Amino acid sequence: MDIQVWSDVICPWCYIGKRRLEEALAEFGGDVTVTYRAYQLDASPVPQPLPIKKVMAEKFGGPERAEQMFAHVAGVGANVGLTLDFDRAIAANTFAAHRLIAWAAGQDRQADMLDALQRAHFTDGVDIGSLPALAEVAASIGLDPAAALAYLESEAGTSAVQVDLTEARELGITSVPTFVIDGKYAVQGAQEPAALIAAFEEIARREAVDAGL
Repeated sequence: MDIQVWSDVICPWCYIGKRRLEEALAEFGGDVTVTYRAYQLDASPVPQPLPIKKVMAEKFGGPERAEQMFAHVAGVGANVGLTLDFDRAIAANTFAAHRLIAWAAGQDRQADMLDALQRAHFTDGVDIGSLPALAEVAASIGLDPAAALAYLESEAGTSAVQVDLTEARELGITSVPTFVIDGKYAVQGAQEPAALIAAFEEIARREAVDAGL
């Protein structure tokens, strides 16, 4: 089974969805490959680092509404063992972070890099729009920070990210996480592990029927 996951680094539901997917696959077993694909919830430039709470308060109609949203998602994250500290999180454009994930993928460390970036953003208050900060995240999983910074300071990885963003548009993906399974089945949202397992089992059954097994 092939699972392509469109997600954004600063999307809390993508962070939760990744953990739930890992839990589901640990129980589901079988021969499964997972590839993470780039998506940007907001492609606007972020000229200076700002607390995510300030940015979201302006988008969601005031600090009280934003606080309710943050408290809810932090609680859901805690239930799967994730620390989402929105008091520390910094708003960032994620294009460079997605390029770094593409670089790590070339070293078979794609999922590790995504996890490290999500932890840096949600738990450690790292500005993942900063190229030097991204290089330090690469170092945190044992990759060469100088090589990472040189990569980020070039245009390398830009086309790989653009391909993912274009394919998301072509597939009509407007929210993440979105899981595209075997190129033809889509599952949207940070589904509970049991729901994911049920979907995987149904897809495996359909594929077996189509193959005449």
